[in-house]
Amino acid sequence: MNTLRLLMFERHDLQRAVAVNTLLDMGCIDVLQASCGEAALSLLHLHGGVDIVLCDLQTLATDGLCFLSQAREAGLVNAVIICSSIPDELVYTVEQILRLQGLEWLGNAVRPLVAEELVLLLQAYCASGRASQTGIGQPCDSGSEPDDEDILEGIDRQEFCAWFQPKFHLGSGLIQGAEVLLRWQRAQGDMLSPAAFLPAVVQLGLLDKVFFRVFEQGLRLQKFMQAGGNGFNLAFNLDTTQLECPRFVDRIRQVLNKHDAAPASLTFELTETGLLLAPGRCMASMFGLRMLGCNLSMDDFGVGYSSLERLCQLPFNEVKLDGGFIRDFKRNRSVAVIRSVLHFARSLDMQVVVEGIETVAQLRCLQGMGCQLGQGYLYARPMSEAELMTWTFSGDPSIWRAALHPAG
Repeated sequence: MNTLRLLMFERHDLQRAVAVNTLLDMGCIDVLQASCGEAALSLLHLHGGVDIVLCDLQTLATDGLCFLSQAREAGLVNAVIICSSIPDELVYTVEQILRLQGLEWLGNAVRPLVAEELVLLLQAYCASGRASQTGIGQPCDSGSEPDDEDILEGIDRQEFCAWFQPKFHLGSGLIQGAEVLLRWQRAQGDMLSPAAFLPAVVQLGLLDKVFFRVFEQGLRLQKFMQAGGNGFNLAFNLDTTQLECPRFVDRIRQVLNKHDAAPASLTFELTETGLLLAPGRCMASMFGLRMLGCNLSMDDFGVGYSSLERLCQLPFNEVKLDGGFIRDFKRNRSVAVIRSVLHFARSLDMQVVVEGIETVAQLRCLQGMGCQLGQGYLYARPMSEAELMTWTFSGDPSIWRAALHPAG
């Protein structure tokens, strides 16, 4: 944990000092502190970003949200810990507010801060690998940030590549396929996630060029995985702007023919929020993909505002339940939502995939509700093509023996 950089964002001087001392006593050696949003933002711009911001609920409700939004947009913060108790009815609201800003809520620690509680939250963050996925925690170096020229050179050098996060059957633990994720393996040796470059790629009009490179890489891997006679579904993320092109479906068809790939073994995921204002051209492309035989999944289901209406209007045959619900599975409201989604999807003959499964307890809860497909760190993290092949053919199933056949 001594590699983490933290920001204690607290208005009251005494409480802030006590909290900072607690963190230092825990072994956190890089702790910044601020009393207001303006000061906090200036501090991060001056000294570089942090992994985690700690603040109380009252601060969050005043200028905290504005600060976090600006800090996240600038790539200066990853996650948040709320340092106060949260009423049950506000837990999901708080998490969704943070998630819509691109932040991860790690949980809450009741005051006075207890080192043991904070250690668990920080250890979970470190264990997930999120702490090492970005350059957060180091002073910003404008020279290392990718610009338009870097992106163009990266495309020419074919540095953009596919990574894969397996999907699995919750009953048997068998791999069913994978979600294909975009990564940028730069010549400097660092790996960037889409958050660091995708907006610029879209702005340059190069999204399709990057997408189809990753698409073909995925199809080549799929053919190898299917050579043993096993099915292997691949899911690709699409942006609604891609669907506005009238030739998009034809390009998909041409690539499928080139690789002799079965459309039914492919799923295209679209976020619910991106579809709220989808024009008619997008709907036509979605219809074309379904007529081609491909599957369509509404990603991050439950985060937007018109899910049920959109599910009825658009040709989806799968919903991907947002991981926030299962992270909060011990609360009755979240369980009720999951059960309702499962029932609703079954009535529409849709498949449900749950993402964000991180613990055996979450897995057992989903098994008890009859959910069949999922993905998450409990089973496998995103991995390269080579790692996926090694993992698939030599994976350790011990966790599934424990989960599927609990003692007693």
